[in-house]
Amino acid sequence: MRIGIVFTLTGPDRVGIVEEVTKILLGLGANVETSRMARLGGEFAVLMLALMPEDHMDDIESAFAHLADQGYKVTTSRTLETDTSTFLGWLPYRIEVEGADHEGIIHEIVAGLSARGINIESMETGTIPAPNSGTPLFMMNALVMVPPGLADVDWTATLAEAAAQVNVDIEIALADH
Repeated sequence: MRIGIVFTLTGPDRVGIVEEVTKILLGLGANVETSRMARLGGEFAVLMLALMPEDHMDDIESAFAHLADQGYKVTTSRTLETDTSTFLGWLPYRIEVEGADHEGIIHEIVAGLSARGINIESMETGTIPAPNSGTPLFMMNALVMVPPGLADVDWTATLAEAAAQVNVDIEIALADH
């Protein structure tokens, strides 16, 4: 039987780390279903959902032991069966935020989502230098699921208020999902 695992690895960035990780997973009979990887500062982070034979679950720790010895942190968590009815009728929305970078932007926006019972499916944030001044500009792109009960409620006003609170621009649009 195949099971789902969430696999994470964090540690020093170096050429070849993704190839090494995927080779080990392939050797365990795993298939990577979804992944996100990024260099964050001088560290590299890997987040994957993989399906693998259940009888190989016990081999993961020893398969990655040499990377742990090199300073990498590896974690695995068995996933629960997905209940497809959990988000039945929920609507997907894309949220984009931009503005001068400063502390608290992410917290203020996600607090607005949480207050309305909106689930974050995925979210990416980052900063880039402004074209003329070089001032750090914050960017956020999120896919969220809005409960059916909010269809007739102006939940976007809560987010607009949160964006105004931290002085950033926000765009909210129904997503294709």
